[in-house]
Amino acid sequence: MNGGTTSAGHFCRRGVKLFVVESSFAVRIAEVYASIQGEGQFAGTPSVFVRTTGCNLRCWFCDTPFTSWKPEGPHVSVADLVRQVREFDINHVVLTGGEPLLQPDCVPLCEQLLTVGHFVTIETAGTVFRPAAASLMSISPKLANSSPARTGDADAARWHARHEQSRSQPEVIAKLIAAGEYQLKFVVDQPSDLAEIATYLSDWPQVPGDRVWLMPQARSREELQSRSDWLESEAVRLGYRFSSRWQIAQFGNQRGK
Repeated sequence: MNGGTTSAGHFCRRGVKLFVVESSFAVRIAEVYASIQGEGQFAGTPSVFVRTTGCNLRCWFCDTPFTSWKPEGPHVSVADLVRQVREFDINHVVLTGGEPLLQPDCVPLCEQLLTVGHFVTIETAGTVFRPAAASLMSISPKLANSSPARTGDADAARWHARHEQSRSQPEVIAKLIAAGEYQLKFVVDQPSDLAEIATYLSDWPQVPGDRVWLMPQARSREELQSRSDWLESEAVRLGYRFSSRWQIAQFGNQRGK
């Protein structure tokens, strides 16, 4: 036999271990696609989105229910994911979800993407910490406005309680912002949410206003426009930054856009 694959995933020829082409690392993936970054500091930047599936929260306004309420998608090896990303020939990569940091193998995935020269943004709700290296940690703490309804059935009550218990994890936020470059993004549904954001940020005096982004809760162009009209001026008044949601403005709430 001239060659074969070892249990560790190394290709061998005549007993000599050669280049690693596969590994045991795998991440459960809902979709991989190219689009534009729609939010925050790099809004408008062509990016490859690697969307994991699975989430520990159940925001009522979640626009990717196929990664949370009804998670779907296969496990894909880290090697295959890196190959898929490289085929797009785009520098910026966004690891998003769901909650990507739920999956342990996001750590080697980010390491490999950075090693081959990609700019990697991790989109997280800041409820789970893993030592995943990133060019930018994009943290979206969930406010009280995110909680799902507690009535309807036993499952609704269970998820409401679980969401409330999980959505605020200050010790995780502290580790994430200490790890490197970061931004905080808050989803704003009503003007009353601004007081909660101010209270939240009072616990983080080290966070400058130019790292804080306010963006409208929106799953349609109409919602985006109606909330943007007042939120942009409020962000300026409060010393924060306003983020539209380009993906909603350009494509509506379409999957893979």
